[in-house]
Parts: sequence; structure tokens; C-alpha cells
Amino acid sequence: MAFALKASSSAPSLSRPMRRGTVASVAVPVPLPGRPVVRAVAVAAVASLEPAVTVPAPALAGRCASLSAAGKHGLSVAEAMSRVRANGKTAFIPYITAGDPDLATTAEALKLLDSLGADVIELGLPFSDPSADGPVIQASAARALAAGATTDAVMSMLKEVTPELSCPVVIFSYFSPILRRGTGSFAAAAKEAGVKGLIIPDLPYDQIHAFRKEAIENNLELILLTTPATTSERMKEITKASEGFVYLVSVVGVTGARATVNPHVKDLLQEIRQVTDKAVAVGFGISTPEHVSQIAKWGSDGVIIGSAMVKQLGEANSPREGLKRLEVYAKSLKNALP
Repeated sequence: MAFALKASSSAPSLSRPMRRGTVASVAVPVPLPGRPVVRAVAVAAVASLEPAVTVPAPALAGRCASLSAAGKHGLSVAEAMSRVRANGKTAFIPYITAGDPDLATTAEALKLLDSLGADVIELGLPFSDPSADGPVIQASAARALAAGATTDAVMSMLKEVTPELSCPVVIFSYFSPILRRGTGSFAAAAKEAGVKGLIIPDLPYDQIHAFRKEAIENNLELILLTTPATTSERMKEITKASEGFVYLVSVVGVTGARATVNPHVKDLLQEIRQVTDKAVAVGFGISTPEHVSQIAKWGSDGVIIGSAMVKQLGEANSPREGLKRLEVYAKSLKNALP
């Protein structure tokens, strides 16, 4: 499979993303020279991934029915997670970066992960300023951009591949690439490409409503994140508004493998259970079979593995070797889940 790629341009970010989960001390940053003032406003609003306003109930009315109606085009994220829960299982949710090392390999990796039993796949849209991520995913995004992985090229690849997948694909993207494309245009392109959900870590919560309208019109679920530093009241708002599943960030910091899982995750899962019956998936710092087994025992509905998964593909000597490494690694994690 071959994809025509355009040369990438490194346009400046319109809203510099705060490091995901960095919430202990938040200060409004001073806009950098040449950067629009909206950049500072966006950072201040989303630094803690916490809401400034409540999502009106009518905005979500009929949402499940709308997404279910798209079932002929594949499972929605919520439907996939419900199926896993109904079977008493824990969802396996791998993350890879689109275009690393190239889009043809990404296409093969998506099909491979699907065949290995992925319940949802998170696909990172490469961006020149991925500061919510640690060094592994930062390097992966840089390689993908250097190889020409534009938004259009990624969508073109997905349009060919998603009909072959049994699990839904969720795009992880910073807001700047979406804004550059145009929110309506991006949402429509994602739908056409077969994407089922979006994670936008640096989208200010008080600006989410306009984009939610675009998402609803295109049957895209907006998955929101809560962190160990999120207050109880704000966590209630996030879980109420999140669709597909609630993304529980396990640590305060950036993406990347850790030696152990934060034991506070067990308490956080219990706290979330008290305010929502939606599926909850845990991500950040998860890299070993022992990690996924522990998180499953604590009651998480899903486990998200990012940096360690990306490392298998991006740091191999060849695409073929990377796919083989990915297969062996993914199997070890999948087999550790109940």
C-alpha cells in the first residue's frame, strides 16, 4: 500500500498545549513574540484539563441514538467499550503515531493491532509542538512530519484502512492542526476517514461547545481527560461531558513509560465510579504486562498504552522489524488482560 504524501510545513501553534496533567501549579503564561494572545488564554483555560462551564444537557440529547445509527459504518467508541464490559473484559487500547516511520507502515500497524484484539485504537496526529508528550512521542511526531505525514495524508490513509478494521479508531490531536484546517472541515474529514472519536488535550473546556456541535454532526465522540490533580467537582463535569469513555491520566506529568503505576489510580477509579457509570480507561506511564494486569484488577474498563507502543515501531531498524516488535509487545500486553 502506498500513499501520496505532501511536504510538511511547520506552522506555528495557535495555542501552545500545556503538558498534559501538569496541574499542580497553574499560571497564565505570557504570549511569546509572534504568537497570538489566544495562545495564552487557551493554556490558562486547559492547564488542568478542568471545565470552566457545564455542558448543557440538551447538547447531549439523543447522542447515543445518533452514534448508534452510524453502526453500519462500524462500532462507535461507546459501543466498543460497552461490548468489552458486557463480556467482563478490560479494553486493550494501543496508541501509535500516524506516519512513523511512514504511513504505509501505520496502515499495516492498524490492521495488525486490530487482528491482535485491540478494542479501540488511538492514533496520534503528528504535530510540531507536542509538549503534552514525553520524549518518545515527541521524537515519533518529528519523524512522522519529516516523512511528510500531513493531516490530509493521514485522513487519506485512514479512509482506505478503517473499512478493514473491526475496532474504532480515535484521533489524538492538538487543537492547532484542527483550527488550521477549520473545525467543520476537520470533523467532516475525520468522519469520511472512518474515525469514531477525538481526544484534544489542549482544547479549552469553555471553548468545547462550538466544536462539540461539529462533532455531533459528524458522529464523533469527544473523549475528555481527568487527572490526579482534578478536583472532585470538576471531575464530575468532565465525566458528564466525556463521550466514548472517560480518560483517566494516571500521573501528573507527560506521556512516557514509568517503572510503576501510581497507586492513587485505584482511589481515583473508585471516585469516578461514584459519579458516572461510563467506561473509564487509564493511560500514561503504562508499559508492562504487570502494569496492565494491576490496573485491570483495580477495576479500570480499559488500559491505554502509548509511548512504549510507539517505541516498538519508531525505533526499529526497519518497518518490517518494527511491525514484528509491535506484534510481540502488543501480544504480551493483551495476554495480561482479563
